[in-house]
Amino acid sequence: MNIHEFQAKEILKRYGVNVAKGAVAENLEQASEILNDLEGEIFALKAQIHAGGRGLAGGVKIASSREQAIQFASKLLGMTLITPQTPKNGILVRKIYIEEGLNFKQEIYLSLAFDRNSEKISLIVSKDGGVSIEETAKQNPHLIKTISIDPQIGLCGFHTKELINFLQIDKILWSKLDTLLQNLYKIYIFKDANLIEINPLVLTQDDEFYALDAKMNFDDSALFRHEDITALNDETQTDASENEAKAQRLNYIKLEGSVGCVVNGAGLAMATMDIIKELGGEAANFLDVGGAATGEGVAKAFRLILNDRRVKVIFVNIFGGIVRCDRIAAGIIEACQSTPLGVPVVVRLDGTNAKEALDMLKNSALKGLHTSGDLFEGARLAVMLAKGEK
Repeated sequence: MNIHEFQAKEILKRYGVNVAKGAVAENLEQASEILNDLEGEIFALKAQIHAGGRGLAGGVKIASSREQAIQFASKLLGMTLITPQTPKNGILVRKIYIEEGLNFKQEIYLSLAFDRNSEKISLIVSKDGGVSIEETAKQNPHLIKTISIDPQIGLCGFHTKELINFLQIDKILWSKLDTLLQNLYKIYIFKDANLIEINPLVLTQDDEFYALDAKMNFDDSALFRHEDITALNDETQTDASENEAKAQRLNYIKLEGSVGCVVNGAGLAMATMDIIKELGGEAANFLDVGGAATGEGVAKAFRLILNDRRVKVIFVNIFGGIVRCDRIAAGIIEACQSTPLGVPVVVRLDGTNAKEALDMLKNSALKGLHTSGDLFEGARLAVMLAKGEK
């Protein structure tokens, strides 16, 4: 689960990490009140969306007066921001974060992320902060250092020393940076984070470290332990169908294609999408109804997929292992009878009682229902129907 920058900074403050004074506004009246409470004449105004690349897309403005800040606020609020990390149509800006400007002498990139290959936590730092870390990795990889942390041991003094030597920071600042790193690591572990990214972490003129930006992502599977983090979820930042799927406990991700997929098991779902692509089609979604697919679950999946007007066909690919195929077939028939489809449905079943299940589907006399016992044949038929071919 992603959260907004202003929410991440509230968490940082609670753990003793310095952030500039600021507040979030949803309209110009609130923006004006915030500006009156802030000091100085330089202000940063940032669009609050769950995506990176805001600065290059015009979502971050630096104002040199309160009057200019209000002008920027009026442009940012209500704009649709498109970055490399947003959907094609962008995301509507409903909130902006306004904070005091800081005078700083150094910018650093700093993040904590989980490395699935090594099963360790990666502490990633770069001397070139405030810019795209992806571009730095391509053009100046020598400016980036990754330090692996064994979660069984935790963040230790030698990790900090290695980082400080790489950054060539004055030894006087060692204690401050070590404290900051320890606080970030506490957040990462205590809150079950997947990612904590500060870009940039700045060193001010009076030798204090401040998080000028903050991005956090948390493990969805661990949210039951963190009501405070769950409460930060902003459903306006995700697709309505994905929000509905989450409420129905379906694993669903909306994509750009026309072949709606209903599959049991994440691995089979990924393989199904790959096969559709290989056959010249495009999947409209990733949807895993779980290992024990039921009629109710399939009906929910159908209704969810049909909310997407781009869907031209539904491809059901079920392997009956935990539950028998004939029970799944009965559920599919029930779902087709109870849900107005309007698009053809291709069903591929394999596993326990697959033959009996396919016979049930063939004898159901449901219009627009096609069956297959072979994955490639079923996928090929779905792609042809999506393209309007017979």
